[in-house]
Amino acid sequence: MKLSNAFAVFTDLRSAIKAAFWPTLRAIFARPSLLFRPSLLSQTFMANVWLVFAGPTDEGGRAVKQGLITANAYGTVLDIGAGLGHTIAYLDHTKVTRYVALEPSVSLHEGIRQTANNAGYTESDGSLVILSCGAGDTLTILEVLNNTPVDTMISILVACSVPSAENTFHQLFRDVLCPGGQFLFYEHVLSPRADVAWWQRLWTPLWALFFDGCRLDVPSHLWFENMRDSDTGGQEISMWKDGQRWGKPGEDEENLWWHQAGRYVKHT
Repeated sequence: MKLSNAFAVFTDLRSAIKAAFWPTLRAIFARPSLLFRPSLLSQTFMANVWLVFAGPTDEGGRAVKQGLITANAYGTVLDIGAGLGHTIAYLDHTKVTRYVALEPSVSLHEGIRQTANNAGYTESDGSLVILSCGAGDTLTILEVLNNTPVDTMISILVACSVPSAENTFHQLFRDVLCPGGQFLFYEHVLSPRADVAWWQRLWTPLWALFFDGCRLDVPSHLWFENMRDSDTGGQEISMWKDGQRWGKPGEDEENLWWHQAGRYVKHT
């Protein structure tokens, strides 16, 4: 593996610090207790980074997301870790009737609201719902949705930072995704190459410290693919009746942020 690829984390980290240092410092002055709450401080830093880099990151995955989201999303859509709402641009309004944005970082909610309103989704008519709870709080999610499961669930560059991610997604699929509903994802994941994976594991503690728990070594694509459930008789079955996953065209296989995308349809 080229050393330039192995040490690419420092290039990105330098850019992130340059973009987010002063806004984060201002947040600390406004709320000194952040210094004693490292996880919240990291979340604040990441939110400031995302305000600058969400656009370029979105553009880098545009082709994949158009084929993944625009072609498939329908009905009520739950966007896990909605960020600034970039997923909205890929929704076909003739097929998607309700957009539910799950975003724990409240500072990003106004950005979601503006983007959604511009696309015709509003809270006043019920076509827009913004939730600040965590992805694992399925009871709150269902309560807000009047215990009606969603048709489409979307995860874009989120699984890397969800606490207890494998279990959390299992709960979401089991309880919040309707039978026959679909899960669409585009994530950076653990590389199948041993040398790349070694560097991913090495840098993950440093990377997670700055970027709200984001890990480079999460095999979320394998979790999703192999997710299990139980049928009405209590027998273990696959969560999915159909599905496929694929990579990002033209991506360097030595990329520490190696991507996979996929679409899975839940069993009925």
